[in-house]
Amino acid sequence: MDAIHIEPIRGESDSRVLFEQARSMVEGGDLAGAVAILRPAHASNGHDAKVRSWYGLCVGLVERDFEGAVALCRSAAKQEFFNPDLYLNLARLHLGFGFKAEGVRYLRRGLMIDPAHSGILQALRELGDRSPPVLGFLPRRHPVNRWLGAVRHTVSIHRPLRWAS
Repeated sequence: MDAIHIEPIRGESDSRVLFEQARSMVEGGDLAGAVAILRPAHASNGHDAKVRSWYGLCVGLVERDFEGAVALCRSAAKQEFFNPDLYLNLARLHLGFGFKAEGVRYLRRGLMIDPAHSGILQALRELGDRSPPVLGFLPRRHPVNRWLGAVRHTVSIHRPLRWAS
């Protein structure tokens, strides 16, 4: 891995350039490199909700610090509650730690702000749709629905092969 040389941040425009570079690194899968860039950006421009959110996402996923990361991402989302990207970052963080229900909740919150947000729609497509309960008149958590759902899932995975005629 190449060492990343980071110049001291001089102003708002330098911070913006570094932020965009870090964001493209995250999208390319280089989270550790993005942390190295976002750490000084956050130190000099911590009042910027976008920088705080992306820094929180990267710190959480790279350093596995969920509590600190979620605090950064939530404070950013509170500051810019109208920005769906911040809810997408919160969802990515929760999904990265295995909290699917909470992640989906943040994705849906982001969709309420921007129903056509491509990143959120893509994340929901990747998660897949939840099947309706087998017996619609019973609650989803009812033991009979849970058992029948497990049977339906097993049958759908292990369908018999159809032989060519």
